[in-house]
Amino acid sequence: MDEFLCLTLRSAPGQSEAAFKSRLTEFWTHMIRSRPDDYERVYAEGRDFERDDVAILRRYMIAIDAAEILSAELEAFGLDFEPIDAGDTYNRAEASTSEWFQIPHD
Repeated sequence: MDEFLCLTLRSAPGQSEAAFKSRLTEFWTHMIRSRPDDYERVYAEGRDFERDDVAILRRYMIAIDAAEILSAELEAFGLDFEPIDAGDTYNRAEASTSEWFQIPHD
């Protein structure tokens, strides 16, 4: 059975949603072009942006073996993210509910 981890990206404090979306697009374009095999291990994206007291959040379901690579790429790219909890796994059914958009990798 496939298991996934939740990756939560955070905007910079005070960053607009449009600016955050643009930065995410830059990052995922970089991944598609330079690390396509690793990008294919990103299974789903949260349907909606979320917010906390200081930032805009975007969640992704990723393969367990992609966590280290994605963390390094995000750090190099200068995008903030919450620590990935390797003990908090999700199965395919949990990553396929209506709150997630599955990313096609054709």
